[in-house]
Amino acid sequence: MHKFYSHGKLLITGEYVVLDGATALALPARLGQSLEVKKIEKQGIEWTSYNHEGEIWFEARISSEEILGSEQHEVKNEVRKRLVSLLREAAKKNPEKLSSKHGFEIITRTEFPLDWGLGSSSSLVANIAAWFEIDAYELQEKIFGGSGYDIAVALENSPVTYELTKSGRSVLTTSFDPPFSDQLFFVHLNRKQNSRESIDHYRKQPGEDISAAVEKISMLTHQVITCTSLTEFELLIEIHETIISKLVNLPKIKSALFPDFKGAIKSLGGWGGDFILATGGEDEKNYFREKGYKTILSYSEMIF
Repeated sequence: MHKFYSHGKLLITGEYVVLDGATALALPARLGQSLEVKKIEKQGIEWTSYNHEGEIWFEARISSEEILGSEQHEVKNEVRKRLVSLLREAAKKNPEKLSSKHGFEIITRTEFPLDWGLGSSSSLVANIAAWFEIDAYELQEKIFGGSGYDIAVALENSPVTYELTKSGRSVLTTSFDPPFSDQLFFVHLNRKQNSRESIDHYRKQPGEDISAAVEKISMLTHQVITCTSLTEFELLIEIHETIISKLVNLPKIKSALFPDFKGAIKSLGGWGGDFILATGGEDEKNYFREKGYKTILSYSEMIF
């Protein structure tokens, strides 16, 4: 049996503008996803996925012919459809993996709730790419698109700066262990946000405005990495929020939902959903608890 593992991810700086060349800071989550591959006599793939509570949330039997393209099925289940697309694309890159007379039993185990937005898709892509011995970025691009920063985190298992350049992508491992990390925590908002409108608004911005924002956010990213005081960090993320707020035409999450919060708040990833980063101690955590937010993780609980 072979086992592959990839960490989840959090994008700390550079949301949206990472697509246009901004330098972003991304961190690996402590939790991730594993993929176990076991050869079996029967051809095809027997796939079983377990959630963070050890319960089966998806299972399927997929024939080799369906993956290799000689057999087409109308697939109504979206999870199965996406999985078959992933396996089909991977098999195009390395068809020998599925060309033998045996089949495979595949088991995936996700360590975090699927609605946390920590990268259940990107960690799966990274694991499948490792199994097929192919390029994870190419596989991600074919199926999901996006900037690829989440793949970088999954592959490096380290904080990274990520930048799309004219000549390709720049992925540099970095160190991010601020002395005030005990004053950082994450709150799950438990609400999914359709980011299509904000992305559409972002795309309609003049090129010079996006270029200016890319330059500013890149500078902020490097300042975030090197800053040593909580006060400076709070100022930097406030500036970051202001820049992105104008680009995507959305109010800052603090202004919209938590105007009386004493600490600083930063949106992560697609604005309005999944996790936010907040600053402060137990009093600040209690602020969110009193508002009914139950999923609150310290920096050390969340970040690998």
